[in-house]
Amino acid sequence: MLIWPLLLVFIALWAQNATPPAYNQPYRPQFHFSPREYWTNDPNGVVHFEGEYHLFFQYNPLGDQWGHMSWGHAVSRDLVHWQQLPVALAEKNGVMIFTGSTVIDEHNTSGFCTGGKPCMVAIYTGHTPESGARPALQTQNIAYSNDRGRTWKKYSGNPVLNLNMSDFRDPKVFWSQQSRRWVMGVSLPNDHKVRFYGSADLKRWTQISEFGPAGATDGQWECPELFELPIEGGGGATRWVLKVGLNPGALQGGSGEQYFVGQFDGTKFQNDNPASLQLWTDYGKDCYCALTFNGLPRNQRAVMIGWMDNWQYAAQLPTSPWRGQMTFPRSLSLRKTAEGLRLVQEPYEGLKRLKGPQSGTGLAAASFGDAQSFGNTDMLQTHTFLLHSEMKTGDAQQIGWRLLADSSHYTLVGYDTQRHKLFVDRTHSGLTSFSKDFPATIEAPLVLQGDTLSLDILVDRCSVEVFADGGQVTSTNLVFPPEGANGLETLAKGGRGGRISASMTEIRSIWE
Repeated sequence: MLIWPLLLVFIALWAQNATPPAYNQPYRPQFHFSPREYWTNDPNGVVHFEGEYHLFFQYNPLGDQWGHMSWGHAVSRDLVHWQQLPVALAEKNGVMIFTGSTVIDEHNTSGFCTGGKPCMVAIYTGHTPESGARPALQTQNIAYSNDRGRTWKKYSGNPVLNLNMSDFRDPKVFWSQQSRRWVMGVSLPNDHKVRFYGSADLKRWTQISEFGPAGATDGQWECPELFELPIEGGGGATRWVLKVGLNPGALQGGSGEQYFVGQFDGTKFQNDNPASLQLWTDYGKDCYCALTFNGLPRNQRAVMIGWMDNWQYAAQLPTSPWRGQMTFPRSLSLRKTAEGLRLVQEPYEGLKRLKGPQSGTGLAAASFGDAQSFGNTDMLQTHTFLLHSEMKTGDAQQIGWRLLADSSHYTLVGYDTQRHKLFVDRTHSGLTSFSKDFPATIEAPLVLQGDTLSLDILVDRCSVEVFADGGQVTSTNLVFPPEGANGLETLAKGGRGGRISASMTEIRSIWE
């Protein structure tokens, strides 16, 4: 008579042991942030305050599809290890909490701060969906926190900016030293414009200028960002970067982001380049609504983090119980090139803290051919690593790497020496059939300064982030390889590659 109870206990224990541990499900990123469960898209309100980096993010606390948008919340002491906290700003009375920014009100200009200390003020778009004959409404609103972002109170005078428009969103706010006021950049998506407003107290806003249309205008403009960057080797010289999301109609299809380089006098952004010039922050399919952190320490380079996904297929990703993740944080600067100033992105230096004991394994050869394996077997039993390589082009028409490879699956990261194109081919990367828009070969223009292709490739289970030529060209793409696809091979087509040197470093999980 005890057989059935014992059998039930055995089944329960088996099921418990068979359940993947937290943050170790198939395809779960190990050193990129993803929520414990449910849907996420844009990062929001990223800010540094009192020793903590705050990552707010578009979040559905009720499921793994878009809806009920609220601000999720995670904090970090080092921009690498994250602790997820309860929802910060929740949907209420049918008004969703869309993308926005957070500032530190050092001098209590808002009147929200207590105890003579700075407080955090969030500026976000409130989205009221259409209902019957009533169109959707998007307005700008504020909320504040006096306990380091743990609890928030929405301003009783919301909205602080209302144009009675259905598409008017994604405010980025910062303090302008030039004009001694708060400045907000907010998107007019269908007009392909970023409108700028000024305020002394974060409550009352006045229009001061606008920018656009310019660059790419095939889709809606979203997620505007305006920030100042140093020029490499410029002796302290700086320029301003205006970044704008585009969905759909990005270079690779679906969502993507462009940027403009120019000057900002506290009132107006002036583009340094012709209005027709299109510059892309990331040439991959999967980097969108990237935002820079407000409030960084003075000695810290600007840091950006984005949503690692694409609206074409975000709802179909083969992941559970979460859907959506962030890029690894990136340090930013501007570089002088023959064509003008260009954005440079590099993995945030905190990545060094995650390097495993097998780091520094050297790979070298005088020349290389196609499908030549590198690395030792033990080293390759991971889908979380950094590959650094310097590859001479030799007389090959294409050079590069096959990553995450088995007998029939692989992701190609390579360079076409005749067409001067960096490419990532994920058509054979593994699971691709969940969306017709997913399998693709993604290209980026890259003219080498010599005959050496320099690559830093971050691989984290379901993502491949490529930083080429010292970060001047980036390409971020999701992949879903089979579990045993651990091969690493050289790519050389139409000839042999020249000298190659490379190292592969395992990256430890931030969730351990």
